[in-house]
Amino acid sequence: MVVHMKMRSIWRLAHFGKLDALKYTYTAFARYCHSEPLGVTATYLEPSPSSSNKNSVAIFWDLDNKPPNSFPPFDAAIKLRASASSFGVVQYMVAYANRHAFSHIPPVVREQRKERKVLNKLENKGVIRLVEPYLCRVCGRKFYTNEKFVNHFKQIHEREHMKRVSQIESARGKRRVNLVAKYSMKMEKYKSAARDALTPKVGYGLADELKRAGFFVNMVSDRPQAADVALRNNMVDVMDKRKADCLVLVSDDSDFVDVLKEAKLRCLRTVVVGDINDGPLKRTADVGFSWRDILMGKAKKEAVSVMGHWKDRDILKRLEWTYNPEVDRKMYDYYDESESQDFEDSEGGVDVEFIEKDDRRAWWDLDSDDDASSQASHLSS
Repeated sequence: MVVHMKMRSIWRLAHFGKLDALKYTYTAFARYCHSEPLGVTATYLEPSPSSSNKNSVAIFWDLDNKPPNSFPPFDAAIKLRASASSFGVVQYMVAYANRHAFSHIPPVVREQRKERKVLNKLENKGVIRLVEPYLCRVCGRKFYTNEKFVNHFKQIHEREHMKRVSQIESARGKRRVNLVAKYSMKMEKYKSAARDALTPKVGYGLADELKRAGFFVNMVSDRPQAADVALRNNMVDVMDKRKADCLVLVSDDSDFVDVLKEAKLRCLRTVVVGDINDGPLKRTADVGFSWRDILMGKAKKEAVSVMGHWKDRDILKRLEWTYNPEVDRKMYDYYDESESQDFEDSEGGVDVEFIEKDDRRAWWDLDSDDDASSQASHLSS
């Protein structure tokens, strides 16, 4: 019987240990899904004090006005995010453009593609032979000409990738989940290799590269100012819902001046990234940087001094005198009541008969010399 009780207590402890482990696992899963777990205390999900004190940053990118033409989109997005993280925690990144911005090929990319065609011709004729061959990052095969390498990638690996995608799209339910889990590593390996091997079918891969960097890329209609209107509405919505303490705008368009002024009226920090040094946006915002400052890391270094300036400004605002009419009115009423009360409660300080005598005479009747002498003789007697 004693042995049975001991085994039962051990089983209970193990059972409760499993439940505790499941609770922590469920808490971690809920934290990953950004949802509050049911049945778990909120102490497990409270943020750390260091993260709660930091400002939340939102990045808004006007791709129609300021696309990354002279450098790779992914590198530009990563540098921009790193610079914005110096002002706080980046929690929102969005980019707006129409389809022409995604299909446009910058002059720098066109020149690179022309040079690549010339090199391909020289490699096929045997004029140029590379010391290190082209390596297929999927299967590991080596090729000494770029055209053979690209043909191999398209004929074998691209077809295999399309077959996997079609299988996943045609499947349903549990089978689809299993196929995604089965092909996830292979598909990710193919995508990373295809960025260097294949030329993007549309434009130069702007949308895909920004999505890979963590941006929400939104394509708007081809109407004039459609991207500006959508981006402006998104900024106002973020300000109304207080989702960010600092706004980073990537644009040179002066139409966003009113939005920046509204943000400053709401005591939000504003940062502008553009190439116009003395533009209206940089004059309105708290601080402005160029793309060169972002790529060279200068913006990240200057962010320390900018944050210190903002802190000093907040301290000065707290020390400033502010006029509150309701508070001043209450204080004025309080002083009036106290003074009248003191006057009414004072004892033996006033001769009532003398006041009544003076009140009998008109206010314009002055004291004559006879009255003054009589009053003096009366007092002496």
